Amino acid sequence: MTIHKEGYPTLAASFVVLGILDGLLFFFLKVTHPSFCWLMLILTAAVWIFLVSFFRVPSRNLVLDEDLIFAPADGRVVVIEETREGEYFGDNRIQVSIFMSPANVHLNRSPIGGTVKLSKYHPGRYLVAWHPKSSLENEHHTTVIAGRKVELLVRQIAGAMARRIVNYLEEGDQVVQNQEMGFIKFGSRVDLFFPVNAPILVGMDQLVLGGVTPIARIP
Repeated sequence: MTIHKEGYPTLAASFVVLGILDGLLFFFLKVTHPSFCWLMLILTAAVWIFLVSFFRVPSRNLVLDEDLIFAPADGRVVVIEETREGEYFGDNRIQVSIFMSPANVHLNRSPIGGTVKLSKYHPGRYLVAWHPKSSLENEHHTTVIAGRKVELLVRQIAGAMARRIVNYLEEGDQVVQNQEMGFIKFGSRVDLFFPVNAPILVGMDQLVLGGVTPIARIP
């Protein structure tokens, strides 16, 4: 396991802030409230360990298969439905949404390989990630990748806690299946939009792993 580069500034800043807080508590309260000081030390250490785990990148055998579309993120499948996708395709698509809790790995990977046709950031609200309107009303980043057999839209969506979406792709980039495409900080969701004839390989509430779990088969 390694720590993702997006975590370095957050982990460094939080270490300093929590360290100063603990230092002040022990300086002023160690004599009168020693138990409280030690309790706070344990709690702040737990908070920092949680932050470290949030930015973890586990060692994982990534799967490559041009006939499959893989999960772009770890999490739980919360939506499988046919809907109209109006930002790029302008037609009906099968939407599959993956909700990432704060405990999940938040690195996002490209579900297919190909050429980046669209990479666009949209400012917005911060509704809870499972809210039906969060897909379009929340802050989000839309990426369209044209593979050899299919065009796929991936939408990274900020949630109530997530306030920063990172996307590394630019229009015209050539991407390899399961390479890093971005990162979302602190609880969020990723939507995928498939052709309506794409066989979906996951079910509702299923737990998926980014770069490992196949979401759909390319028709």
